[in-house]
Amino acid sequence: MSEADVVRKPVRKKVLVVDDEALIRELGQATLDRHPALDALVASDGPSAIEICRTAHPELVFLDVMMPGMDGYDVCRAIKADPATADIKVVVLTAFAQHSTMHKALEAGADGYMTKPFRPAELLARALELLGV
Repeated sequence: MSEADVVRKPVRKKVLVVDDEALIRELGQATLDRHPALDALVASDGPSAIEICRTAHPELVFLDVMMPGMDGYDVCRAIKADPATADIKVVVLTAFAQHSTMHKALEAGADGYMTKPFRPAELLARALELLGV
């Protein structure tokens, strides 16, 4: 069998959804996994998110701000400060729509910002846009 005869599966882009609320993780994962070009991963806290970024290296992270222990701003700074994960795009998810919250997210290194509650179609559209799919 020649190399031309081998059917190559398209590479799915990994997207990590980080939220301490199980419902948000499940909704994000279900929404993203429906698209054939995406593979959703989930984490329930900041340290787990950082570890997944180091080991699985997703192309994009949707990151909740308000989490117990390590908040999303600290997680974003950690991802962007590590040369091994600095190229991962991060979109901060928050229930706060104030300009100061958006500014703080961007200062932490976020590539984007979305408010909760979000519509699943909006989450998917943002992922596809940022990943160039």
